[in-house]
Amino acid sequence: MTAHIAKATAPATPPSLEKPTAEAAPLLTIEGVTKLFPGVTALDSVELAIRPNEFFALLGPSGCGKTTLLRILAGFEAPSTGRVLLEDREITHLSPNRRPLNMMFQSYALFPHMSVRQNIAYGLERDRVPPAERRRRVDEILATTHLTAEADRRPDHLSGGQRQRVALARALVKRPRVLLLDEPLAALDKKLRERMQMELKRLQHDTGITFVVVTHDQEEALVMADRIAVLDRGRLQQVGPPALLYETPANRFVADFIGLMNFFDGTLAEGGIKVPGLGHLAGAWPIDGKPGQKATLAVRPERLVAEPGELAGYTNRVSGEVADIAYHGQDVSVHVHLPGQ
Repeated sequence: MTAHIAKATAPATPPSLEKPTAEAAPLLTIEGVTKLFPGVTALDSVELAIRPNEFFALLGPSGCGKTTLLRILAGFEAPSTGRVLLEDREITHLSPNRRPLNMMFQSYALFPHMSVRQNIAYGLERDRVPPAERRRRVDEILATTHLTAEADRRPDHLSGGQRQRVALARALVKRPRVLLLDEPLAALDKKLRERMQMELKRLQHDTGITFVVVTHDQEEALVMADRIAVLDRGRLQQVGPPALLYETPANRFVADFIGLMNFFDGTLAEGGIKVPGLGHLAGAWPIDGKPGQKATLAVRPERLVAEPGELAGYTNRVSGEVADIAYHGQDVSVHVHLPGQ
């Protein structure tokens, strides 16, 4: 079977060319942070500014340095060079218990012999919060996290999603300036994970606390975060809103890591790119560079239209041989062999 593929219409204006919005003064600033382990540079001159009331995601593959950065923010690791500021106060070498930040670990670490209410109140008791204030704050966070009915249950009588909400409530009840979350949804099944993505987003909005979450799951970051920082091998690759990273990735790594992408290597030509076997393909936006310079065309699968027979009305059209069709339920993937590719 022969398929004719056309590039569908792109957005009128790429997100990178849209007028930027006014930025709030940063709440958390990472300045030139480098972390060296024996034989490994875990972080390499990372610069970041995280805003108040923001849901911020650190995204990247295993070993990219995202968890190391989170541990530096929490105070469990010290950077080799660089510094961390909370507003205008340097906290680089401040011990974890003296930082107005809380960290929620993957394991949740709930006390099995305590009720939900007792687990949530534990940190307040350690901080010697008066009993009346403690009860009020625990009742408030139980309602916010939809756990009031489970207040007297023990963790082993809860579902995975409920245990996760208890861990969140325990962290939020102390009212930290920033909540750090290390792969918070990794232990949940797919459907529960998707539901909890929206729950985390709601909790962040309702509490107004800045969330910084580490994840390797691109979809998770796209759904939850206001902005995403993509890291690879300790280096920051791109920072921006989900739509910016998806529609206008800064480099090939970001384009390949976030979502699915087709890559075509060629050379720049007037108004587009020349690809071996496919000819001249016109670009929707201006391209920097000189004719003849090496370039890569990156096209999202959803920007393509595949039909048997000839396609009319499209600027870019190529023919190829259908190699495979995969049914996913909500969509269908068509794998096509193209000439010269």
